[in-house]
Amino acid sequence: MNILSELTALLTDLKIPFEVGHFSDVPPDEYMVIIPLADSFDLAADNLPQADVQEARLAIYNKNNYYPLRNLVTNRLLAQDFTVTDRRYITFEAETKYHHAVIDVKKAYELEEI
Repeated sequence: MNILSELTALLTDLKIPFEVGHFSDVPPDEYMVIIPLADSFDLAADNLPQADVQEARLAIYNKNNYYPLRNLVTNRLLAQDFTVTDRRYITFEAETKYHHAVIDVKKAYELEEI
């Protein structure tokens, strides 16, 4: 399991249009983009990694009120044991008429045998 597959499953269940990296289709009035941010090891006292910590950003684009979607996604993330590290309003994009907000999340995964 990894963060992208879990986020993809979560957003698919919510029936929110989304893509990973960038939205390549004609964007609807409300959609999301999953952006991978980091993939690091959590170290223990013996300097051996104990967990694979993965981080991603959920970018929300909405032409109306982004709060309901932001709150719904945040609640679902917390229910699925994601750590929400940041949640902020970025800007109103005058050219596209979208409000842009983000939710940054991380989750630790057990290391898989190589």
